[in-house]
Amino acid sequence: MSAEANKQLVRAAYEAVSKGDLDGFMSRLSDDIRWVMTGSHRFAKTFKGKADLLENLFAPLGEALEGGIRIELDTVVGEGDRVVVEARGKAATKSGGRYDNVYCNVLTVRGGKIVEIHEYLDTELVSQVFGKLR
Repeated sequence: MSAEANKQLVRAAYEAVSKGDLDGFMSRLSDDIRWVMTGSHRFAKTFKGKADLLENLFAPLGEALEGGIRIELDTVVGEGDRVVVEARGKAATKSGGRYDNVYCNVLTVRGGKIVEIHEYLDTELVSQVFGKLR
């Protein structure tokens, strides 16, 4: 795929997230997706595969957030199989608080699927809303 096609795939994936379309998002990931989150918060690890993501990231997010996360893309840059996204997320917690984070994600696309994501975000906010590493 071209860099432009990879950027379109990534944009469509984030649009699915914003619409609450988990299936639409997951369909754009490879079955063996690797999602790396650094830091000392609850989700700091490398998720391996869709089942791991669903069970250990998306299920806990769904338990804590009211209606998911709305993602606004600020920058999408692509070169070769890499796409870099700067974005802002907006979400309400079920306890009445806010989870409005900022992101810089580096995604790798192969064969029309996202195969790897390195996510950089405000880790202190993740810890405040979801807890520290267990």
